Amino acid sequence: PFIIALMTEALELTGSEKVLEVGTGSGYQAAILAELARLVITVERLPTLTEGAKRVLDSLGYTNVVVHLAEKTLGWQAEAPYDAIMVTAGAPRVPVDLLAQLAIGGRLVVPIGSRYVQELYKVTKRRKKNIVQNLGGCRFVSLIGEGAWEEE
Repeated sequence: PFIIALMTEALELTGSEKVLEVGTGSGYQAAILAELARLVITVERLPTLTEGAKRVLDSLGYTNVVVHLAEKTLGWQAEAPYDAIMVTAGAPRVPVDLLAQLAIGGRLVVPIGSRYVQELYKVTKRRKKNIVQNLGGCRFVSLIGEGAWEEE
């Protein structure tokens, strides 16, 4: 719960944002984001997790969360740009595809490092040079997809 709180706080949500979550899992984080943002688009690569999260979020009455199956791509370009993007899996580097989906002034929070241990980074997109902050060490499952890790 601590790392989820840290990541959520780093997004600096005010209630008016459109947020992308990469890695839906159970839908827990999407529900938290839905309480703090106008709209949450969440993508998951595993069909069973996608369907389970849809059921749970629907049963809880979340009407501002849209769950998509996105097996090979990072993000959901159809709804871009996003005011904030949260990645709940570790990447080898800042995913360029996700930065492209982020609005100017938007915040991307992503674990970066090896498959087994990462540092949590917050990237604020600027017109000329992005602002990058290291928020500390963390451990997440590997981000799988184009521009990230290949499936083992």
